[in-house]
Amino acid sequence: MKKSIIKRLFIKLSRFLGYEIIDQNDFSSPTLQKELNEDLSIINKKSIILPLGEVKITKKVNSVMIIFRTNTDVEIWDQNKKRLFEELKIEYSLRALKSLIRSVNFSKTKYPDIKFKTVIVDDKSRKENLDKLKELIDGSGLDIGITPLDCEKYKDTIKQQKNDQTFSNLASLLQSFELGKEHGEDLIFFVEDDYLHFEPMIEEMIASYERIASQVNSDIFMCPADYPYLYMNNEKTNILIGNKRHWRTINQTLCTFMTTKSLLDKYWDNFYNTCLDRNDPFEKYLNEIYKKEFCISPLKSLSLHLTNVNSSYGLSPFIDYKKLWDENES
Repeated sequence: MKKSIIKRLFIKLSRFLGYEIIDQNDFSSPTLQKELNEDLSIINKKSIILPLGEVKITKKVNSVMIIFRTNTDVEIWDQNKKRLFEELKIEYSLRALKSLIRSVNFSKTKYPDIKFKTVIVDDKSRKENLDKLKELIDGSGLDIGITPLDCEKYKDTIKQQKNDQTFSNLASLLQSFELGKEHGEDLIFFVEDDYLHFEPMIEEMIASYERIASQVNSDIFMCPADYPYLYMNNEKTNILIGNKRHWRTINQTLCTFMTTKSLLDKYWDNFYNTCLDRNDPFEKYLNEIYKKEFCISPLKSLSLHLTNVNSSYGLSPFIDYKKLWDENES
């Protein structure tokens, strides 16, 4: 009985002082009142990974703005190839949106105090396609709005392109960046409509952002996809521990990534210049940022870029593509 009383007092004292106790004998944490195979981290407070211990969270997340770019007609921009499964583009847009909705709702159950807002920047979808998108939105229970692309606004800003598709893509990207700059708060997730997301994607990105950004004491960029091109050269990388998986440092992304409002403001010229012309590579000015700031991608992938099967910017390795595709049937 005396030992039991001393143990309870020690647990209370440890909790009061902000320490956590691990009891390896019964595989539990008495201070957290959890089994060790449960999620031990506390969002906006501490990240706990066995056996690495605790990271105090200094980079807290209270809001996430998601900017989802859609073009429901163009099969593959700037190419004459077919995507995996060879469906019409609207089918990819619908499944991408459905997977994103599932991921946000999953995250909301874990982090109910974080505010989520989604804006869809739509590039001239036909009414029948817009109605399909709206049907998904209406059943989502989320704060999602559709903003039509205003190409006219950028006719004197973006250089004349070889075709309307290229101009619209640049205009859509610039409008998305401007929305993030004007309305974003903590994290801003720019995402295109040809990515399928695993349900824990948003949760893992938020929790891993808090842990890794707090460790390096700096805001960071995060890409949700593990692209095949990352394995086609002999570049060195650093491996980091996130919330529930490893992450690696990278120096290139496409235009689907998450970052902070402060980094968007800091490197606004890079974001803006990305959209003024068809650069080579397209993300040239974004990649320049990663020479100065941390950019990471997950191992293994949290999202799947549904391009042609032979694209080096497409299918992430070790993913059951068909299963993920079928799970998000619209």
